[in-house]
Amino acid sequence: MACYGKCIETVIKQLDQFKPEKDSPEQFLETVSTSLQTLSPQKQAFILEILSGCLEYQKLLTIVVDAFYLRDGRLCLWADYSLFEVICYLAAFQLEELGLQLFRDIVKSQPVHKVCKFLRFFFNPLNLGSWIKDEWSLVYETAYVRENWIDPLMRWQPEVQELINQLQGPLTNQSPVSKTKAKVTEPKEFNLTAPRPRTIPVPEPVPEVAKTKPVPRSTYQPPKEQHLLEMTKRYNRWKAEELLLRANIEERRCAMSRARGAPPLQDSRKKLRRRFLPQILKTPKLTFYRSNDSAPVKLNTAAILREGALFQRQVEKELQRVDRLVDGAGDFSGFLEWQKKMQAKDQAEQLAAGQCRRLQGKLSHEEAVLARQQVVQEKKQKADRKKAETAELMQQCAERRLQEERSMKELVEQVMETQKNVKVAQTKLLKGRRQTVQEVIEESRELLQRSAEAAREEHRRRFELISQLRALETQPTRRDKLVDLTQIPGYGLEGEMSVVELRERLALLKETQQRKEEEKRDQIIQGKRAKSRELQNTVEQIALCRAAMGRSAALRWEEKKVQSAAQRAPSQDERVLELQRRIQKAAERRRQVALLHVSPPRAARPKPRAQLEARRRLELEESRERRLRALQRGGSACGPARRLGAT
Repeated sequence: MACYGKCIETVIKQLDQFKPEKDSPEQFLETVSTSLQTLSPQKQAFILEILSGCLEYQKLLTIVVDAFYLRDGRLCLWADYSLFEVICYLAAFQLEELGLQLFRDIVKSQPVHKVCKFLRFFFNPLNLGSWIKDEWSLVYETAYVRENWIDPLMRWQPEVQELINQLQGPLTNQSPVSKTKAKVTEPKEFNLTAPRPRTIPVPEPVPEVAKTKPVPRSTYQPPKEQHLLEMTKRYNRWKAEELLLRANIEERRCAMSRARGAPPLQDSRKKLRRRFLPQILKTPKLTFYRSNDSAPVKLNTAAILREGALFQRQVEKELQRVDRLVDGAGDFSGFLEWQKKMQAKDQAEQLAAGQCRRLQGKLSHEEAVLARQQVVQEKKQKADRKKAETAELMQQCAERRLQEERSMKELVEQVMETQKNVKVAQTKLLKGRRQTVQEVIEESRELLQRSAEAAREEHRRRFELISQLRALETQPTRRDKLVDLTQIPGYGLEGEMSVVELRERLALLKETQQRKEEEKRDQIIQGKRAKSRELQNTVEQIALCRAAMGRSAALRWEEKKVQSAAQRAPSQDERVLELQRRIQKAAERRRQVALLHVSPPRAARPKPRAQLEARRRLELEESRERRLRALQRGGSACGPARRLGAT
């Protein structure tokens, strides 16, 4: 049994040293056979047979062992991986040759609980008939796997199960080693005196916080500079628009370019096209200027094409409309005049309604100011009542605090008498505790010496292991291989070639690809040039259309300006007049309430800032009322004058 154990250990050691990425199985077996010449021929043959079988069927063995580690062997060490491979090979491929008795001896020579756990997993009928058979069939043929390996294992399964039960019987019958329980120290509480209760501190008087100044209104209002800037912007814009309109209206005839010797056109379509698209100087630029500011806008290709198509559609629609008029279609000029009148009437009603809303808002503001003054008076009364209640409560708290201080003084006197008897007992306790402390210190010193000696021994053992590992790492190993680039690998494939031939072919492919890329680049450049010509033509058409549209927009803007000047006359609506009268009454009522509720000491010392603000507000209201009266008088005077002019 000891002989089998040593042989299995040598096989496990050699399997751990085998690396399939670097070593080939034949060379590895030769090196192992040379290293085993000191052993007897029987042992050499046994070791080499098991080692060669493990290397030959390594794929099948790794499938089973990996599944064992994933399912039942989660707590097993990965250092025993080669042991499980050897046991799996012996059980799957050598069990009939070895026999059950020899297999039992080999199993007993290894750790019994590990081997039994693996054999129970491997000889499980469910595992053999399901996934082990399927995984092995992926490597070898299904019929071969079933006849030569799975069926014999299923026949040996009952006998191997009895062997596992026999081996595990002595392990379960062993009684666990009894452990002597050490005495546990029980902590005891210290007999200390209870701390004296703390006295309740006298509450500090609440400091009176000074009233903070209110946030000025200027923080929530935009600065005056911004308003002035906006006004100057509007004025400059209005002036620029007026100059543009004057320049478009007073445009000289010399600014219009016409082809020399062009015959007059008889066709109506050509006349209209000349009217709506006047001939001007062509500007082949891709930049235009906005109507709002003088910043240039650079149009891309899509924008140019889109705008050219839009102008073309507009011209076609205008031509179709003129053709329809020529053919006898109706004119909508009467309907458009009626529509303009109705729109002007609706706009006047909207202006009157907006003025009514503003006056209603002002009226609600006056009513809110009156309500706020009433709320302030109520809050002052509540604050006075609250101050009286707090003064009474503070007096009651002071009386209760004096009574508690007297009771605390009596308790302190009683505790001082009891502490005099406690000092004698404390001295006895201190002597006993000092003796126990000295004994504990001596025991801890002995334990520290023992632990230091054990740590030195462990450090020395680790140092020896590290030196051995470093000596193994310093052994030289040859890793480089000689490669001939002109030699064909010789795997038997159709397109086999050497590395040199492959490089030449790749160079030829690269040259052809570069030639194709140059041809494609020339085609792209030609296409871009044609596209740029088309874009140039569309830009010229857009410039012509924009000039015509600018003139028509200027004329429309002049008409709108005349209409808006006619509509700026003040409205004489009854609702507006009624709301103005109500606002005046509310303002007078608010002044009377403010005079009644002002207290005499505060009236003697008025704040200059509040007085100035009130005076400014009154002046603004009076100026607004004067402006409204002037507008009303001007509207009433304009009415008879208009009637006289009409007659």
